[in-house]
Amino acid sequence: MKVLAAMSGGVDSSVAAARMVDAGHDVVGVHLALSSAPGALRTGSRGCCSKEDAADARRVADILGIPFYVWDFAERFKADVIDDFVESYARGETPNPCVRCNQRIKFSALSAKAVALGFDTVATGHYARLSGGRLRRAVDQGKDQSYVLAVLTAEQLRHAAFPIGDTAKPRIRAEAARRGLAVADKPDSHDICFIPSGDTRAFLGARIGVRRGAVVTADGAVLATHDGVHGFTIGQRKGLGIAGPGPDGRPRYVTSIDAETGTVQVGDAADLEVRALVGRSPVFTAGTAPHGPVECAVQVRAHGEAVEAVAELVGDELVVRLRVPLRGVACGQTLVLYRPDADGDEVLGSATIAATSR
Repeated sequence: MKVLAAMSGGVDSSVAAARMVDAGHDVVGVHLALSSAPGALRTGSRGCCSKEDAADARRVADILGIPFYVWDFAERFKADVIDDFVESYARGETPNPCVRCNQRIKFSALSAKAVALGFDTVATGHYARLSGGRLRRAVDQGKDQSYVLAVLTAEQLRHAAFPIGDTAKPRIRAEAARRGLAVADKPDSHDICFIPSGDTRAFLGARIGVRRGAVVTADGAVLATHDGVHGFTIGQRKGLGIAGPGPDGRPRYVTSIDAETGTVQVGDAADLEVRALVGRSPVFTAGTAPHGPVECAVQVRAHGEAVEAVAELVGDELVVRLRVPLRGVACGQTLVLYRPDADGDEVLGSATIAATSR
């Protein structure tokens, strides 16, 4: 089988590529240049796709004895991930850029190019498993990345491989060390890769500008003004610009955001609870939508808890009723449906949260 191994320069993708070589496949490594002006060095565990990362990936490819290329996806990444991220925050939403990157770059643009060049499969270092064409959680629950892959279609998954999903992270590092790969102890990337400073508010402010509005209580009392709703997300407690807790002495949290009026409403923790979600643009990873209500578990954050729910496709929207309320759920987040079975939790599908209700 002809395999294109996506090599970020980290330990996970390096071991994934090595395992595909061991399996006897014809492997070619590729590093995606996602920045038009990549930095020379990473900032600890922040950032990715630097020149250092590309060099690390190339050294691993040399050790594995496979061809290696760098493909420039910077323009596509800016349009499909960065611009989408900024626009979503400007609408008062809270997006997950890793979800969009997988959906539109790694398993859309990259996979399409790979197939066009005659490759059968794109292998990545994601912690997830494929079994019988079904996407499942990784063995290492703490590193599981099935959530950010749940936006992939059955056709995209047909050309995907996740060689390390059956192994715990410490064993992956140990394997990299045994193979003599210098990336064995390289820190994992955290935060948002295109904001290496970690200051999301400043990044958004520089691109959206000042759009003043008010921070208000549920009865409309103005507590403060702000420079834009992009500086807030549902469930946020700090950085609200208000004097302190409410009259009852309890902390106040962002409970709703109206980008059109610039209004950020605050309330107490109980106001954050939601019992129903509506998702737009649903994707069903097995290729077919379920018929009627489905008992499942729903997860709304990459490493959040999954709670029992009933999901149903109504028209072109996914309606999810939670058996246990969730707090701090924001529009723009991705909801992912799971179904436990004998082989581990299977991903049923996903959607982008468009509305919530109590």
